Amino acid sequence: MAGEPETIPGEPAVPSAAVREELARASRSLESAEPVEIVRWAAERYGDQLTMATAFGPEGCLIIHWLAAVAPRTYVFNLDTGYQFPETLALRERILKRYGIDVVLERPETTVADYERLHGGPLYRTDPDRCCGDRKLAVVKRVLARFGAWMSGIRRDQSPDRAAAPIVGWDHKYGVVKISPLANWTKAKVWDAIMREDVPYNPLHDQGYVSIGCQPCTRAIGAGEDERAGRWSGSAKTECGLHSRG
Repeated sequence: MAGEPETIPGEPAVPSAAVREELARASRSLESAEPVEIVRWAAERYGDQLTMATAFGPEGCLIIHWLAAVAPRTYVFNLDTGYQFPETLALRERILKRYGIDVVLERPETTVADYERLHGGPLYRTDPDRCCGDRKLAVVKRVLARFGAWMSGIRRDQSPDRAAAPIVGWDHKYGVVKISPLANWTKAKVWDAIMREDVPYNPLHDQGYVSIGCQPCTRAIGAGEDERAGRWSGSAKTECGLHSRG
């Protein structure tokens, strides 16, 4: 890549104007590409500097399906907060058996028991932003410090925070390139591909759980509800912060 991101100790890297322009050109050129071609481009462009984070949602499972075909050695990880559904962890094993991709469980420094003891109980009840910050954001920051680019399964139509997501862009929060192969797809297109390709998915989706995160902070949704209404239900919180621009 032309130029290198400028770095300040303890702060995320800042891309040069040349880097920003190259990313913008790449994003524009890939806007009409099929997601599998975007995945292939990312793997060829960044090699072993590319990683992928997945919560084992339908989008992530579909990207893993494509990775298995074009770049199976990519480092794929999951943020294991300690609060995940058993069905989510079982899906990890199904993916390993199907694709031979062993999704690494990246964990916080403290166990759930120690964390709750430290804070006098489950912090997700009293300060969910702090809980997400400690058990997700701090972990992803630690992991991404080892890489130059990461892929995610976000879609623009999922939430206002994601509406402007480029296919390829600079992630200012973590100081790496971010690639979103499914940014311009819809939920319907994702599920059509999953059914067509027989991609493993979380059985909780068949029980009304559209967006699945930590078990205590996720519920099934009813007809007509927004697909992220089941996350942190009863509060204004709709994002853990991984993909927010702030």
